[in-house]
Amino acid sequence: MVRDVVDLVEQCGSKIDTILIPKVGVYSDVYMVEAMLNQLEMQQGLKNRIGIEALIETALGMANVEDIAKQGALGGRLEALHFGVADYAASNRARTTNIGGLNPNYPGDQWHHAISRMTVACRAYGLRPIDGPFGDFKDPEGYIAGAKRAAALGCEGKWAIHPSQIALANEVFTPPAAEVEKAKRILVALQEAAAQGKGAAALDGRLIDAASEKMANNVVRAAEAIAAKTR
Repeated sequence: MVRDVVDLVEQCGSKIDTILIPKVGVYSDVYMVEAMLNQLEMQQGLKNRIGIEALIETALGMANVEDIAKQGALGGRLEALHFGVADYAASNRARTTNIGGLNPNYPGDQWHHAISRMTVACRAYGLRPIDGPFGDFKDPEGYIAGAKRAAALGCEGKWAIHPSQIALANEVFTPPAAEVEKAKRILVALQEAAAQGKGAAALDGRLIDAASEKMANNVVRAAEAIAAKTR
């Protein structure tokens, strides 16, 4: 991959936003690319800083995911971790029906633990967690179900390996208008409660507090970021 990175940065470095590193098993894998980019950016006189994203798709990578996230965040270039389900399944010799699909012999989602662990590592160190591919592009319902499970765990997005999956990903990871409106109502209610010296409030018959405010802000900020990109 050395020649790939050198050629890319030398020939079009000013147009590169991020580089995705596959098969990351330990932080040293990320550090090597970081070191190369440091040298190449100086050599080329680039003004843009190229980011790094890492694929967690092996048993080794998942065993070290917290350290990869922590050290990568300190390095300053690592922006996101992606869950590579196919190679992860192969690395663990897991039985699966298709890329990203569920095994009916498993009582639930066999990828739940891995995605959750990666997501926690990302959130702990300020990175973005992204779910990986769903191979059967003729099964939109399966894709949507997988995307919703990933979103429920905190992932910000999911790969689209076929053009038909792009709209599905946008549908799942864009907060619905009703959800955004409710989040805004939560923020208003808590602001009013704070003005009265209260640390909590009631909305629609339910208690809301500081944790509710953080969750509501997540929804509103996501909607605003998406809106800004689509203008």
